[in-house]
Parts: sequence; C-alpha cells; structure tokens
Amino acid sequence: MNAARSNIGFQAQVLAIGAVLMAIKFVAWRITHSNTILSDALESIVNVVAGAFALYSLVLAAKPRDREHPYGHGKVEFISAGIEGILVVLAGVLIIWRAVKALLEHQHLHDLDTGILLTGAAGAINLIMGLSLQRRGKKARSITMEASGAHLLSDAWSTVAMLVGLVLIRLTGLLWLDQLFAILFAIYIIVTGLRIFRRSVAGIMDEADVEAASTVIELLEAHRKPQWVDIHNFRIIKYGSVLHIDCHATLPWYYSLEDAHAEISAMERLVNERHEQDLELFIHMDPCIPSSCGICQVESCPQRNAPFRERITWDPGTVLANAKHGSQPSEANSPS
Repeated sequence: MNAARSNIGFQAQVLAIGAVLMAIKFVAWRITHSNTILSDALESIVNVVAGAFALYSLVLAAKPRDREHPYGHGKVEFISAGIEGILVVLAGVLIIWRAVKALLEHQHLHDLDTGILLTGAAGAINLIMGLSLQRRGKKARSITMEASGAHLLSDAWSTVAMLVGLVLIRLTGLLWLDQLFAILFAIYIIVTGLRIFRRSVAGIMDEADVEAASTVIELLEAHRKPQWVDIHNFRIIKYGSVLHIDCHATLPWYYSLEDAHAEISAMERLVNERHEQDLELFIHMDPCIPSSCGICQVESCPQRNAPFRERITWDPGTVLANAKHGSQPSEANSPS
C-alpha cells in the first residue's frame, strides 16, 4: 500500500509539471506561430488529460478487492492506457490537419529563437519525467505508469526532432519545412498511440503474458521436487500489479489429501517468496496416470508400473499445454 501511495504521489507531480509545460509550449507557439511547436503543444494537452486518467486509475487500482470486484480493481489500468492511446492518435490527426491548413494559408513564423529555447527546456523536463515514470512503472508492474512514461518519452524525442527542424528552418528560411516536420511528428505520435492502445486491448482481453509466465515457470523448474510430476494448463492473467495464475499440478495418485495440499502449499510459498511481483495462485491437483511413470522422478514409488524414461523440462512449450506430460492422446483428452 505504501508503494501504491508513492506511485500515486509521483503521478500527481508529473501531472502538475505537465500542465506547466503545456502552458510554456503554448506561449512558445503564440510567439512563433510555428505549427511544429503547436503540434508539440497539442500533444501536451493529451499528456495532461492522459495524466489525469492515469492518476485516477492508480487511485482506483490501489483500492482493496471487495464483494463486487473479487479480483481487485487493477483492470482499470488497461482502460486508462487505452484512453491514453486513443487521445494520442487523435492528437496526431489534429496535428496533421493543422499542418495541411497552414500549408494552404502560407503562415509566417516569428521569433524562432525564443520558441526553440522554450520548447527545448520543456522537452528536457519531459525526458526526465518519462524515464522516471517508465522505471517506476516497470518496477511496480504498472501498465499505466509505463504507458505514461512511454508517452512522455515519445513527446521528448519528438521535441528533439522538432528542434532540429526549427534550427534548419532558422538557417535555410524554408518555411514549408515547419509543416513537413509537423506531419512527420504527427505520424510518429499516431504510431505510438496505436501501440499503447494495442497493449491495453491485450490486457483487457487477457492475452497471455509469455514473459511473465516464463519467469514463474523457470522459478518452478529450478526448484521442482521429484513428487511434482508435472504442471500443465498453466494460465496467467494480469490485474493491475497483481498476477493471477491458475494451473494443474500432477501428484502421485496415492497421496492423501493432506499430503497433496502440503505440496501445493510448497509451490505457492516458493513462487511468492522468490518472485518480485505480487502473485495469486490457484492450483488444481491431478492424480498421476499410468503413462506418468515414464517421467516421474520419485525413485521409491511403491506404485510404479514402468521405468523412468526421461525428465521433461518445464518451459512454456510443455507447461502451457492442457495435457499431462507423457500422456497418450486418449489420456490427454480425458478430464483432468
């Protein structure tokens, strides 16, 4: 909870600073009448609106689970990221429209030196905030903070490119370059927004997080016990900063309910003690079947009916499948 409060406080600071930077960029635009600078200023509106959504989603995601939300409120982070992605795309479209309009109206530029200084300072601050947000977001496994950080970084790098363009305009006097750079920045912004939106949809649709799943599977593989015959039908879902995992674990069929429960508890303790992210596990216990003997590493098994054949490594290829390891087709399709 303390980490959540810290993240909320940091996001609030980013939002406040973003509002100040937005004002600076609009002042720079009013001074220069540059559509390139305007494109940067318009994206700052998106930064502030998206930052407000991000702050709200972090506050909501930090609320404890309740009767209406048994898995917590973490899914709101994907909604926030999706809204941010849409706003980024809309900003890019608006920038292109403004640039084309300026080309047709032959707008003139003024006081480029002042505009370059103001937007350059704003871009540097955005770079620092974006890097900080991404670092904290990755540490907290918060897609909201990561999306905000990625957005601010894209804004910072587009500001760098924009400054290069403004310097070229200042040196060459070719005013149409202002609109060209604005359109190029807009295309980059649109691509960034689509990527953010794609990731949010993946989270809402519970798309498998192969990287997160691989980390947990590697942990289980490194510390597996002989009596853990196999793990299959492994599924992982992300709810904000919490990973929800459910899977089937095959244990010796003659284990008592108490023995089997002890083994499942050992798996849960292993993962929660050694994994850096909050995890919630639901493990379904399966009894071993005759074909399991060939992969079972329990040397003194009193019920073995076939010799040990091979040790199957637990990895995404073997654990994600919905079938006991070493089972025959008829057995694989039977209820487990």
